[in-house]
Amino acid sequence: MNNTLTDAYRYITTTNKEYTRNRDRWEFLYNSYVGGETYRDAAYLTRYKLETNAEYQQRLRETPLDNECQSVIQVYTSFLFRECPDRDYGSLDGRSDVEAFCQDADMDGRDLDAFMKDAHTWASVFGHTWILMTKPAIGAATLGAEQQMGVRPYVNLLTPLAVMDWTWERQPNGAYQLSYIKYIEEVVDKITVIREWTKDVIKTWTARDDTKEASLTAEEVNELGLIPAITVYNKRSAIRGLGVSDINDIADLQRRIYNYNSEIEQAIRLDGHPSLVVTPDTQYGSGAGAVIVVPENSDPGLRPYYLEHGGANISSIHDSIRLIKDTIDKLSNTGSIRATETRTLSGVAMEVEFSLLSARLSEKADQMELAEEQLWRLFAAYQGTEWDGSVEYPGSFNVRDLQREFQQLQVAKSAATSPEAIAVIDFRLRELLEDPRLPNSEEAMSTPGDLGANNV
Repeated sequence: MNNTLTDAYRYITTTNKEYTRNRDRWEFLYNSYVGGETYRDAAYLTRYKLETNAEYQQRLRETPLDNECQSVIQVYTSFLFRECPDRDYGSLDGRSDVEAFCQDADMDGRDLDAFMKDAHTWASVFGHTWILMTKPAIGAATLGAEQQMGVRPYVNLLTPLAVMDWTWERQPNGAYQLSYIKYIEEVVDKITVIREWTKDVIKTWTARDDTKEASLTAEEVNELGLIPAITVYNKRSAIRGLGVSDINDIADLQRRIYNYNSEIEQAIRLDGHPSLVVTPDTQYGSGAGAVIVVPENSDPGLRPYYLEHGGANISSIHDSIRLIKDTIDKLSNTGSIRATETRTLSGVAMEVEFSLLSARLSEKADQMELAEEQLWRLFAAYQGTEWDGSVEYPGSFNVRDLQREFQQLQVAKSAATSPEAIAVIDFRLRELLEDPRLPNSEEAMSTPGDLGANNV
């Protein structure tokens, strides 16, 4: 019997080769985004030679993390979800189950917008994430009976670290369809609950990590006839089912900054507390005004002395950190957005950076739009109908430097001579100021009188 349980454990814990190859990297990306104690426990500081475990642990506790990964992803998320997506539910409009799903998509209190925002965040971290839609099987005879009991489809968010195995099948029409998926549903102490989906059955396994045994605890029919899981891509890679992370390179740069911060702390400590070199039989105290007792008849050449540490390299470390942060800004196209001080960028350079950021956000919006439309198709399939609606995420992200545009218009107005040119400039200025009395049509610019002093 034990051999059977051990074989079952070996079977259920077997993973996809892509999962095995990428798991360590995904853990690193997760730790880099979460930061805090999670990042500290991963021990990403480079050890010094002859450094004891106690000294290394103290250095880990005293080194702060400048979380660039979280900062970049927060910028993307804030712009992408600044406006809510426009949803047309088609024939599903007005149904109570649709309204309940939008208000509580995951049966955990998150509405659909908040859930998709979280899906985007983890897709940005890992390159992709999974969404599984499921519906409890209660044996109700009609859809109305299900609705009376509050039974409806809901979604679960699965990170790539939880999805252990998956298989794609090519259909006769050329499309690929998910034919198998296995993921970790829950971990409680030493017990791991693993769920396995095929087109025909759904199996639930319970695995004990201490005894390396597993058993099948539940098996039910997959009445939907397909696997209701979709992959939310941040950006597609060459491998099906895997995406490209926003912080794949930024996380490595963040780790370098983390190590540089440790070097700065050590350099400051050495400047304030230089090392004292003494012979083994010398008695000495610590702190200001400490007394050092040198043995009699000791060699004058063996008198105690300090090892002075020049702190000039601290400024060079700070310069290196600034260069790394500039590189992160270039990689993420967020230099002008994340800047905390005035940057000497030309107007053309800023426009190019804003355009690159807008293009990146538009690509993200397209991926989220595709993912949500797939969700609604699954929802309709569970409810015995077809999805004929549409979902549109914002496609344009006009990032503007209003102060620079205002200054340009002021310069243009001082150089303008014709009333028509001044009228156009005044119109643009009122647009920047969001004047509620501004005419709706630019035909108002045709004559200066339409923008006269009476309208200001």
